[in-house]
Amino acid sequence: MDELRVDMRQWTKAERDMYDTQTQMMFKLNHTMPRTDAYNALLRELLGDRIGEGSMIAPPIAGAAIDQLVIGKNVYINSGSLLMARGGISIEDDVLIAANVQIISNNHDPYDRAVLTCRPVLIKKGAWIGAGASIMPGVTVGRYAIVGAASVVTHDVPNYAVAVGSPAKVIKYLEEERFPA
Repeated sequence: MDELRVDMRQWTKAERDMYDTQTQMMFKLNHTMPRTDAYNALLRELLGDRIGEGSMIAPPIAGAAIDQLVIGKNVYINSGSLLMARGGISIEDDVLIAANVQIISNNHDPYDRAVLTCRPVLIKKGAWIGAGASIMPGVTVGRYAIVGAASVVTHDVPNYAVAVGSPAKVIKYLEEERFPA
């Protein structure tokens, strides 16, 4: 997987303005009654056509580069999510994300901290991310996989696997035939 490097000193005015707009929209979203027409309109304004039908993000939400976030259908993201999407975050259909989960697709170069090192995160169909878990740059969480609460995922989690701990390790596999094809 290729790493994208972004020098924040090189941001254009348009990029800064977009970031400011996204930050202000998240603030407004976080201060609007959830599950109302006003809330849903703000969520659609923030994500456009990058959020599937039936998906919901419970406030508060925090993050950056939300224009690089894509959410499938019937996804539920509970409150307190941190979505650092500079490297891209893709969440497929039917994913459950518990409270206070961090999905981080970027980091800082250790020698030049104004440079972001970015790698995409993919959470595949039907995955379940437990409360307080952290998904780090470049990770794929497989179909119907489970990430345990408070786990720190630094490597890919295979389809149907259950991974727990810091760093997360696979402890077992779920029965594939018990899930929809």
